[in-house]
Amino acid sequence: MIEQVSIQSSALRADIVPSRGAGLARFAFNGQDLFQPVPRPGRAPPVDLCSMVLVPWSNRISGGGFTFDGAFYPLFPNRPPDPLPIHGNGFQSEWIVSRAQSDLVELKLASSGPGPFAYEATMTYAVYDYELVMALSVISRSQIPLPYGLGFHPFLRRTAEMLLTAPAKGVWLHNDSNLPEKLLPPNEVPDWDFSRQRQLPHRKINNGFVGWNGCADVVWPEFGLGLAISASPTLSNYIAFSPSADAPFFCFEPVSHAIDAHNLPGGADRHGLIRLAPGESTSISCRYQVRHLSK
Repeated sequence: MIEQVSIQSSALRADIVPSRGAGLARFAFNGQDLFQPVPRPGRAPPVDLCSMVLVPWSNRISGGGFTFDGAFYPLFPNRPPDPLPIHGNGFQSEWIVSRAQSDLVELKLASSGPGPFAYEATMTYAVYDYELVMALSVISRSQIPLPYGLGFHPFLRRTAEMLLTAPAKGVWLHNDSNLPEKLLPPNEVPDWDFSRQRQLPHRKINNGFVGWNGCADVVWPEFGLGLAISASPTLSNYIAFSPSADAPFFCFEPVSHAIDAHNLPGGADRHGLIRLAPGESTSISCRYQVRHLSK
């Protein structure tokens, strides 16, 4: 078991933990952490890393499972005390390093489960000067067509002056179980409307946004740095999460589908899940480009 792999460019460093879901323990620019750092990455549970890999779905699934092509597939809770299955199993699995260079690492996972899912996944991290690229590909090894969902779950540093821009067409209001209940235009929830640069809300946010164009921008005036986020077209949703203004992190999660897309009205295909027949594949990527703020 490899506890940690590090890659570096002239300015960037990323630390990857294969045994903890191929997640990131650190992403820093010239020593300044941009994702929330992990003090003891080799012993940290996956949810305590600074970025997680989401496969074969993102976030929660209600109802004890889902129905697809007329068949019901049960799924079980995987992260107590949460009563719902969440984030698939990639983030809880040990991945194998298949390639390692000074500026790139590739990891692989062969999974039987959860539920009906069987798949092979490849996760790649690469750094180029001021840019980190994360890429994930999946091949279905299930014997039946199934709806797959993919995403990335970074924990960005949250500061008092941090600003976010991330235009979207809609935001889901959630019920007490953190499941989507009502879709609204973002301008109907003013402190969640990131169509223009704004500070993060002081109250808790844990909501899914739809109709995202794949472009977002984060600014840390305290650090004098900005981070441009550019996601592949499949990642047309994002989830924004932070428990309060006092939290040291803010999750901005590029994902392929809405929360509980498996059970939303209209069916899985309507809400961003990707139908893969046996042997079919899909892939996603996201770029994080650091820049100095002009004075």
